[in-house]
Amino acid sequence: MAVTLVNPEGLPKPDAYRQLSIASGSKLVFLAGQVARDAAGRPVGGGDLAAQVEQCYLNIGTALAAVGGSFDDVAKLTVYVVDWSPEKMPLLGEGVGRAAAKLGVDPVKPITLLGVAALGEPDLLVEVEATAVLA
Repeated sequence: MAVTLVNPEGLPKPDAYRQLSIASGSKLVFLAGQVARDAAGRPVGGGDLAAQVEQCYLNIGTALAAVGGSFDDVAKLTVYVVDWSPEKMPLLGEGVGRAAAKLGVDPVKPITLLGVAALGEPDLLVEVEATAVLA
């Protein structure tokens, strides 16, 4: 495995993410922000944050599979949520959990969560960027 996840001593040990990842692979993969669109570009999960998060994560898995990787190779995620508030955390977790079950992976990664006013299209509630390292 090219990515090892760590919660080092001296830092908080959150359940939802890891503080850092150690990459030992040779190929860096930078994914564009993934949104709630299927392979044909059709919207998925209109108005449903959990469904949109799930689709974003599934799209990351699809993109990485196309270059010989998987979601397990993700070293860092950045999640942009429109009009973020802490009350949205359960929906975020629900979408991540459903995607992880479908992908058969542990979705816990170093993550940055940002609240934003809007995304590139008005129906989008979330966008997820990923950086991966392949061996």
